Amino acid sequence: MSRRSRSTTGLAAMFGVMGVLHFVKPEPFERIVPHQLPRKKELVYASGVAELACAAGLLHPRTRRTAGLLSTALLVAVFPANVQMALDLNRKGSPKAKAIGFARLPLQLPLIRAALKASREGR
Repeated sequence: MSRRSRSTTGLAAMFGVMGVLHFVKPEPFERIVPHQLPRKKELVYASGVAELACAAGLLHPRTRRTAGLLSTALLVAVFPANVQMALDLNRKGSPKAKAIGFARLPLQLPLIRAALKASREGR
């Protein structure tokens, strides 16, 4: 059985918490769905399901490889929402909110790196 790294455990925890939040409090996530996409609530719920599935998959050695690859794809797929949030904050946010919105964008890279690393920890 392969060992799970701390970065994989942390990524699974992050996906688990964020996945639950997509259902408990979907409104903030709906606001950052790129404006041109329809059915925002459904997209938020679908991404919540995907995050929960990735979280569960990352925790088990037999599914970790696939979950790591799917986590990578999910992080890339939701990146436009992070860009949308930064752009919206740039138009309407406080200087601090603007800085946070744009500072979050490069933080996706270590998350993607962690997901790829997790895919190499699988059986």
